[in-house]
Amino acid sequence: MMIKAIGKYKALVIAALLTMLLQVGAALWQPSYMKRILSVMADTTLTTAGKVDKISNYGIALIVIAVIGLVGSILNTITAAKLAQVVSADLREMTFRKIQTFAYADIEKFNSANLVVRMTNDINQIQTLMMMIFQVLIRVPLLFIGAFILSIITLPQLWWIIIVMVVLIVVVTGLSMRSMGPHFGAFQKLMDRINAIARDNLRGARVVKSFVQEKNQAKKFDKESDDLLGHNLAVGYTFSTMIPAFMIISQLAIFAAIMLVSTFITKSPSVAQDQLGGIMSFIQYMMQIMFAIIMGGMMSMFASRGFVSMGRIREVLDAETSMHFTTTTDEELDGTVEFDQVTFAYPNDEKPTLKDISFKIEPGQMVGIVGATGAGKSTLAQLIPRLFDPTEGTVKVGGKDIRQVSQGTLKKTISIVLQKAILFSGTIAGNLKQGKQDADTTDMDRAAKIAQAAEFIDRLPERYNAEVEERGNNFSGGQKQRLSITRGIIKQPKVLILDDSTSALDARSEKLVQDAFNRELSGTTMIIIAQKISSVVHADKILVLDEGRLVAVGNHKELVANSEVYRQIYATQKAKED
Repeated sequence: MMIKAIGKYKALVIAALLTMLLQVGAALWQPSYMKRILSVMADTTLTTAGKVDKISNYGIALIVIAVIGLVGSILNTITAAKLAQVVSADLREMTFRKIQTFAYADIEKFNSANLVVRMTNDINQIQTLMMMIFQVLIRVPLLFIGAFILSIITLPQLWWIIIVMVVLIVVVTGLSMRSMGPHFGAFQKLMDRINAIARDNLRGARVVKSFVQEKNQAKKFDKESDDLLGHNLAVGYTFSTMIPAFMIISQLAIFAAIMLVSTFITKSPSVAQDQLGGIMSFIQYMMQIMFAIIMGGMMSMFASRGFVSMGRIREVLDAETSMHFTTTTDEELDGTVEFDQVTFAYPNDEKPTLKDISFKIEPGQMVGIVGATGAGKSTLAQLIPRLFDPTEGTVKVGGKDIRQVSQGTLKKTISIVLQKAILFSGTIAGNLKQGKQDADTTDMDRAAKIAQAAEFIDRLPERYNAEVEERGNNFSGGQKQRLSITRGIIKQPKVLILDDSTSALDARSEKLVQDAFNRELSGTTMIIIAQKISSVVHADKILVLDEGRLVAVGNHKELVANSEVYRQIYATQKAKED
């Protein structure tokens, strides 16, 4: 996944690597000049003028090397940052596009809040990881190996000090990473839960306040937040002991090196010149080795979180959608809808929601679907545009199994208007064009008049360019439903499904919408799911569902006479109206 994403930006990768090599080379080169300067200072054979001349030359060389390293560092930071940003943007877009291919069942499997966290927090973690890879991950081993080799070349007698220091630092790092590892995996899961609680609480603010659940919601949120804090503190405490441990180890190593060199000089004063310059370079190389290991440890911490996030993104990108569409050419279908022994159960649900449903709707018919709450009405409706596939049996539209027609064919043939009107932030026109991408003002006017939305749209100064806030919060429930109906009918589908989509309308507005449907959509097959029998009393036929089974089919008069379930629903609603 990562290699494929990075592969598009070879020039940036090469630039990041070259600037990083420039930076490492400069860092490893500097100690050798420090050794030369100290050796010149200790050289008793040179005159003062000779020393000044050589030291000046070496000093200029040091400055040039430092500038080269600085330029390399700046360019490396710029290229690594750009590479991390473009790759993370690509991954975010790839993830979003992949989610668009998911069926409802796939989204429910991951959970919508979980997917939001993956596209935001997890992608940010990967972006940080990318920065670290091209600034630190490749630099660390090169700096470590280079400094290790050069330190031994500089003072070969002290090789064992380097080995002991490296072993001790690696042991401390390994133990620390082992301690922190489990906490990194818990971070993302807790972030998912915190995000889900916050989202549900904000979306359900009215319910929370209506039932005075603020304290309970706060306790629920605090528990997850405290768990996250506990994991963060555990990592923080462990990490806070690593740096002091590294410093103690490095200082002991430097002390041991100085003591041994002092012993060498005392025993053999003739080597003082080389040893004096060598000890300075040796200490610098030791510090570079320690720096490389410390950065490696820090990288491990960031990498652990980054690799966890990469795994979570890979889960989404590698997920096989449970629904596949044929690649056949789009075709014209009529408004026939047929269910042939259809049974459906939601994923991980043992009991089927619909059981052995069979019926046929002819083109242009208006059909109502009624039943008690939980009877399976909405589930049945969602099988027609293939939001779900049946567990058993066949759903046909225009005489063809919907699994054998293209997605484009289904989209232009069927339109569904859900009970919960969902509007997207943007403009009214932008929302309506989701129903028909090339819709013009004429199309919008026609659909809005049928849905009785023109009444309030025409009062807006910008009409179809009026702003729609997040979730359509600047419109009432009835207005949102009318806009949702407008979006559903704008493409003039052959089959229109209305899932209790007039529930927020008053009786007058609902009648106006129904009259407009009868007048303007007479050739459209209409399937109306209704809680109120009054909404479907004039339908050509009505399907009665009870506990997932189709128990009766007929018009209103026939069902009142022959269906006990329908009669009970009708009597209950009529009594309430009276």
